[in-house]
Amino acid sequence: MSAGAREPRATSAQEAQDTPATRIRVTADPDWYESAGISLGIRVGGLVFTSGQAPIDAYGVTVGVGDFEAQARQALAHLATVLAHGGSGLDRLVKLTVFVTDMAHQDVFAELRAEHYAAPFPAESFVQVAALADPEWLIEIEAIGAVG
Repeated sequence: MSAGAREPRATSAQEAQDTPATRIRVTADPDWYESAGISLGIRVGGLVFTSGQAPIDAYGVTVGVGDFEAQARQALAHLATVLAHGGSGLDRLVKLTVFVTDMAHQDVFAELRAEHYAAPFPAESFVQVAALADPEWLIEIEAIGAVG
């Protein structure tokens, strides 16, 4: 570099990319995960990332033991609540990951998906796992939603 020449400077867009994004905790009242030290969700920029939403009531009690549809509806209701508190919604889902303990429930979830989502549909993974955090749970759902 010649004498008096300045060091190249990053543009505003580049600077913004180099700055750590502000993370905003998403909560609800009651916050069914707070006692476990888990955020219901985190908002970063224009996205809301949810924790896995389980088939529990607001106090941590499993809903619909043995009933996949009841559990899926409860997990979806929690998902809708967390997204709404983060400035998003089921209509703005970008990515959905559904964890189930039995792949045989895929058809039931497909019916629920038709009730809750419209085109353009979110990207989705439907994954069978050996177990979830509670042996009574048949489903857990995590998602990423767009804000606005």
